[in-house]
Amino acid sequence: MLAIGERDTELSDRLTEELVAFNTAATGAADRGTFSVKVTDEAGELVGGLTAWTWGGLCGIELLWVRDESRKDGWGSRILQAAEAEARRRGCDRVAVSSFTFQAPGFYQRHGYAETGRTQGIPGGHADVHLFKSLA
Repeated sequence: MLAIGERDTELSDRLTEELVAFNTAATGAADRGTFSVKVTDEAGELVGGLTAWTWGGLCGIELLWVRDESRKDGWGSRILQAAEAEARRRGCDRVAVSSFTFQAPGFYQRHGYAETGRTQGIPGGHADVHLFKSLA
């Protein structure tokens, strides 16, 4: 039976489990992990943060966000640098990330990331820019 519906957390967890097993068998890399970097202000409000995964020496940045009024305070750079340091601590020697053209590909390029490709077709005529950095 084929069923279509809203996001199914149980299905997502099972697919992740199955793909991790497949990927581990195919590559021999079983050192999968996740981490986050979080910045709060004196009132405990979120200033910004990052989520990432690690696997086989690669760190993948999933999300990086800094609130509008804090974007010129250097938090993006500090968060990214903290994530790169944590990735190194976990044995990673490279990082991958993607950013829509209206977001921050220039930010990543200023931090040593090189564009490796683009996915066209993002709403508004934009693209998803794929970037890579060696930590070695």
